[in-house]
Amino acid sequence: MNGRAFFAELKRRHVYRAAVVYLMTSWLFIQVATQVFPFFEIPNWVVRLIVVLLIAGFPIAVVLAWAYELTPAGIVKTDDVSPGKAGNWLAIHRIYTAVIGVLALAIAFLLYLRLAPGGGEREEGVPPRSIAVLPFENFSVEKENAYFADGIQDDLLTNLAKIQDLTVISRTSVMKYRDAGARDIREIGKSLGVANILEGSVRRVNDRVAVNVQLIDARRDRHLWANRYERTIEDSLGLEGELATEIADALRARLTPEEKARVAKKPTQNAEAYLLYLRALPYEQGPDTLLEDYRQAVELYSQAIKLDPDFALARAHLASTCAEIFYFYEPLESWRNRARDEAEAALHLQPDLGEGHFALGQCSYWFDQDYERALREFALAQQLLPNDSNIGGYIGAIRRRQGHWEEALANYERIAKLDPQNPNIIRNVLFTNTSMRRWPQATQAAARFRAVAPDSVVAKVQSGYVDFSGYGDLNAIERSVREIPPNFDPDGSVTSARWDGAMIRRDFARAESLLAQSPLNEFSYLNGGLQPKSYFAGLTALAKKDQATAERQFALALPIFEKDLEQAPDSANRHANLGLLYAFMGKHDDAIRQGQLAVELKPLAKDANDGAIMLCCLALIYARVGENEQAIPLIERLLKTPGAVDSVDYSITTNDLKYRWEWDPLRSDPRFEKLPGAR
Repeated sequence: MNGRAFFAELKRRHVYRAAVVYLMTSWLFIQVATQVFPFFEIPNWVVRLIVVLLIAGFPIAVVLAWAYELTPAGIVKTDDVSPGKAGNWLAIHRIYTAVIGVLALAIAFLLYLRLAPGGGEREEGVPPRSIAVLPFENFSVEKENAYFADGIQDDLLTNLAKIQDLTVISRTSVMKYRDAGARDIREIGKSLGVANILEGSVRRVNDRVAVNVQLIDARRDRHLWANRYERTIEDSLGLEGELATEIADALRARLTPEEKARVAKKPTQNAEAYLLYLRALPYEQGPDTLLEDYRQAVELYSQAIKLDPDFALARAHLASTCAEIFYFYEPLESWRNRARDEAEAALHLQPDLGEGHFALGQCSYWFDQDYERALREFALAQQLLPNDSNIGGYIGAIRRRQGHWEEALANYERIAKLDPQNPNIIRNVLFTNTSMRRWPQATQAAARFRAVAPDSVVAKVQSGYVDFSGYGDLNAIERSVREIPPNFDPDGSVTSARWDGAMIRRDFARAESLLAQSPLNEFSYLNGGLQPKSYFAGLTALAKKDQATAERQFALALPIFEKDLEQAPDSANRHANLGLLYAFMGKHDDAIRQGQLAVELKPLAKDANDGAIMLCCLALIYARVGENEQAIPLIERLLKTPGAVDSVDYSITTNDLKYRWEWDPLRSDPRFEKLPGAR
């Protein structure tokens, strides 16, 4: 039989028609199975078995179609059917046509649900493959296992963030939806600007864990895909990568071979190390950057690495945490060296680790002020973690330090649109607007910050400072922290804010009372670490003109400030802090020397952000030691300088100059009276 005759025989025996019906029916059955089976907790291997059986059945169906024919008399061998009658039986022809028509309509309907507006394609600017992973519910009997559910969610987000074809909302943007009972999927989708929502739950009993997930079309509030996983803790290592791949498949996302390899890679083979890593993540990634949280994260990451020295991801996170402690609180060589060592170790173990490049970028940025190298590392991190909005935030921060304030603000606002509920990004929108003295925009950002992070101490405190610095509301700071419980005072930040608000109102008795009531001995106020209670007590006494008490308290604070500087001699912040203390103590030469050293270490030309703050400190030092000729021109300059705004007493805004007692030595100078807002 030649080729033409063979194909003619296939047509006569209706093999083509049977193949089409088989393929259409199989595709529909697979779609139904993948959507329905998980809800009845049918194991995933059953779906895979069905797919394999259907594929294996195709050649069998073709052979049967060749050998047999459906006739008005039933199924008979094709060879027994008269060739002249096989294609002319109207009833049989109509049956086949009807079956194919029904199957075609069903397939068309399913494709419409996936591709029509609201069912998968871009609608109103929402990317069709955008997704938010809501906080997983903890169904474990032991409620302390909540960290495990949070960790599964966070690690899943990390893996999804590696896929370029997806748009993934950050963890910080979705944490406000932790209350499962209050979830309105459509409203959440609109608020986050995503087309899809993933919900999940985790139940852990001893060394076994059960994870349920369901992917939902946020615009139609309908299920797209679901699955259930039951494993031991050890076998669950890498589960998040497996989940990320299945979610990407459900959303029709394309994964490059490199992305597939990165997503599939298990972070560690040690289950106990993995649990410690999951516990550490929430401490590191909170919106308030609290020292006590950072220290807890360092301890947990260190324990994980001790159990598995090859745990590259934990090393990268430890490096980031150490770098953040160095920058925000303790600029010590020990933190600097540990951060760099851990970042380099992480990349040695795993050169394509985005988190490792991110940590190394932080080191170049904060330790070396090598902005170009930092930008290169952040660019590599962004390629490997294309959905991590915090990387773009650091790029904006570098632009800000380079003096490109408008560009930095535009960068933050762009990221905020892509990740609208991320408090870390909104915090930078707020900070950049205050630095540029754009008070209406700062007010809007502060309200947004409070809305997305209602439990954040920083959000509340910063809102109060915006209302004071921008509008002269003397009660704003105290009012902003009023709802914070009196026994909740991380790093002493709440007490220092309340104290500062009382000092601004010149309610010195209230300020004294706040210090006396606090059980803490140090508070977060100036940059570069925590300050002892004696420093605040000395300032309060000095403002009251109680010189003897002020001298006694400052004498207690002085060794602590000097030791801080001895531990970090290259810290501009600590030179500035010591200079301020010397100035309040009346040590003229020592104060000016420390203030000028701070400016030399962080010149405005090299760091438009911290450089402006160092000049603010120097201006207050000049004011306190009677150097009006130096102070007033510098203040006049700083009133026009972006970045010369902070939530402390050296801040240069019109309302700081008008109300703060620290500037009182200048008030009798006619030149000071001519400054905007100084009267």
